[in-house]
Amino acid sequence: MLFLPAAALCCLCSALVAMAEELIQDDLTLTRRAGENVSFSCGGTDQCYSELPFVYWYQKKDTETFTVILDIDMRTGKEAKDYNHTQKDDFSVVKEQNGCELQIQKVKLSHSATYYCSSDTFNSRQVFVAVSFTVGGNKDYDIFGSGTKLYVDEQVVKPVVSVYPAASRAHLEGKSSLLCLASAMSPPLVQFSWKRQKKNGPLEDLTPAEGEQLELREPGRTVAIRVVDRDALYTYKYRCYVRHEGGTVEAQTEQEVSALPPPVPSQYQVKLLCVLYTVLIVKSLVYCCGISLLMILRNKGPSTNCTHAD
Repeated sequence: MLFLPAAALCCLCSALVAMAEELIQDDLTLTRRAGENVSFSCGGTDQCYSELPFVYWYQKKDTETFTVILDIDMRTGKEAKDYNHTQKDDFSVVKEQNGCELQIQKVKLSHSATYYCSSDTFNSRQVFVAVSFTVGGNKDYDIFGSGTKLYVDEQVVKPVVSVYPAASRAHLEGKSSLLCLASAMSPPLVQFSWKRQKKNGPLEDLTPAEGEQLELREPGRTVAIRVVDRDALYTYKYRCYVRHEGGTVEAQTEQEVSALPPPVPSQYQVKLLCVLYTVLIVKSLVYCCGISLLMILRNKGPSTNCTHAD
């Protein structure tokens, strides 16, 4: 059995986390009125604290770059504001059981932005930085959450969701396109998901790996176009779900994708089948004629007449 130093094991754990995991921010958006408090959650930081000790929080406004606000040492719960963020005193961070939370006690209109949590797996502030363990030639791996956008002084309105068939040549290639439209929502950020059901069957989640999806965003609406493979045996009905701060909304209509039709033979295959059937018919005729000729010859064979003397 191979025994590795503890530091090397932590480095290995960190490399695996960097390749397979991400920090979890469950909220797409949060809406608050000025003067209210708000907190942004960040999960997934409880794996290998010795190797992922620091979690950083970033602010990203629409017209600006990422700006780090503060960080927290997940081993001790101590926060650090050694950064030049102009609003750093408005923020605080608290360690939770499975992660941490960024908090604002009194929200201002200027706090409207997207907030991301992040951690680097091979941090220079770690106590075992002298241990050399690289993956792909790099020692640093930054992992980020998906981000949570804060809206201030806006009203939360659920989206109106509809599903339509999308015109596409994909139908000719054994595929079909679905279109899901979310409109009239506030805040405007949404997340799409799909489920399908065959006749008398249960609802099945459609994973991101099953088909391709394109999203188009315009003021007041977002469209998701999903390309799915047509099944060889079953006809499926697809349902669209839209996740929003106001709750998950299911489309009131379904889109049916029929099974693939039987394959149509090509012109070459048709000619080949015609030749084959012609050969089989000729062979049958030859066989039948041969049998008939043998029967005629047998019936016309020499007859034997026996004469008995008295």
